[in-house]
Amino acid sequence: MTEGDYRRVIIRFAIPVFIGNLFQQFYNTADSLIVGNLLGPNALAAVTSTGSLIYLLIGFFMGFSTGAGIIIARRIGAGDRELTSRAVHTDAAMGLIFSLIMTGVGVLCSPLFLKWMGTPAEVMSDAALYLRIYFGGSSALIMYNTFVGILQASGDSRHPLYYLICSSLINIVLDVLFIAVFHMGVDGAALATVISEVISALLVMRRLMITDESTHLYLNRIRVHMEDLREIVRYGLPTAVQACMIDIGNIAVQSYINSFGRLAMAGIGAYQRVEGFSFLPVNAFSMALSTFVSQNLGAGKKDRMRQGIRFGILGCIIMIEAVGVLLYLFAPVMIRAFNQDPDVIAFGSGRAHVCSLFFFLLGFSHVTSAVMRGVGRPKAPMFVMLICWCAVRVTVLFTVGRVFHNIYLTHWLYPLTWFLSSAVYLIYMKRLRSEGVL
Repeated sequence: MTEGDYRRVIIRFAIPVFIGNLFQQFYNTADSLIVGNLLGPNALAAVTSTGSLIYLLIGFFMGFSTGAGIIIARRIGAGDRELTSRAVHTDAAMGLIFSLIMTGVGVLCSPLFLKWMGTPAEVMSDAALYLRIYFGGSSALIMYNTFVGILQASGDSRHPLYYLICSSLINIVLDVLFIAVFHMGVDGAALATVISEVISALLVMRRLMITDESTHLYLNRIRVHMEDLREIVRYGLPTAVQACMIDIGNIAVQSYINSFGRLAMAGIGAYQRVEGFSFLPVNAFSMALSTFVSQNLGAGKKDRMRQGIRFGILGCIIMIEAVGVLLYLFAPVMIRAFNQDPDVIAFGSGRAHVCSLFFFLLGFSHVTSAVMRGVGRPKAPMFVMLICWCAVRVTVLFTVGRVFHNIYLTHWLYPLTWFLSSAVYLIYMKRLRSEGVL
């Protein structure tokens, strides 16, 4: 990513990431569509309400993969094959370690986690079953994301797209087979997800094992190199903590939503599935910019890096706001696809009509966070998200929320905290520019 027109390079990287994430979000949404229409609102609430908890545990471990990706991209930009290979195999070793931790903690503690979240009794059994099966196969998801991070650090975003398409189609077919044909419950949806993730993890691992690049994976070389681990932790730990802080705030919000009952859980859960599509342009441009900035910084091309940053931020904001306008206009139709209950539709549409027009703030916060990681400032976004997206949300819910028990409080928390983080990022970006970092 250090040569050629920077706009083409970023777009060429971002488009496969976007399409791949689109398929991934599509099969996550297919789970909810099939469950909501065939198994009812209780099952839909059980599946969708677990999202924040899943993202919390997985997001922490994925933060380390992000740190490894930055290190690998920078070493590729500097042309150092030996150090690149060491980082690749250290990253793979950490993925295996995290897989064991995730599986054990998730399977053993799922009911306890759900109890802490105030999950209603009528959906507790299904939610616990779904979580336990999901976490039982979580090693495949962790290793898939670990290996994909290595590919993307090298500038390859096409092959992850192919594997995601394959995985998505398999997941949808298995969802229909297990639920509609074999008449399984939420366990069928969870099992379909696990099987599709195992297949995608094997495919991306095979790609790394046959490549001639410095990112070639040798199974007998997978081990932790302490020097590389320290660098990965330096970049990855702040990102991991940042992800956790965001999801802890979301879990607090989900716990508050749970107090309004299963229909609120189902409706807002359905909205969150739809909102996931809106976030895809942000995710694609964030990955592209983080890799672009890291490689060009490693190659000493700061002018090119600055041009790419300006283009990426502007493109991201325009795209996500356009999607937000569409979501605002068509929210009831989209929510109705998950379940026909009028209350489910009303809860989901209510969230959409508050949040969607403020998506430009969400986009700016995430893409500038990726830029800061790329230039080697991962602690800044960690503290911003810790304060703005976690502390503020939790504080408001446990103060105002106890007096003013209204579902719209959870809706307005998101634009409020997006605005706060965007304002802080804007100030910090100006400071970095004055210091010559950007």
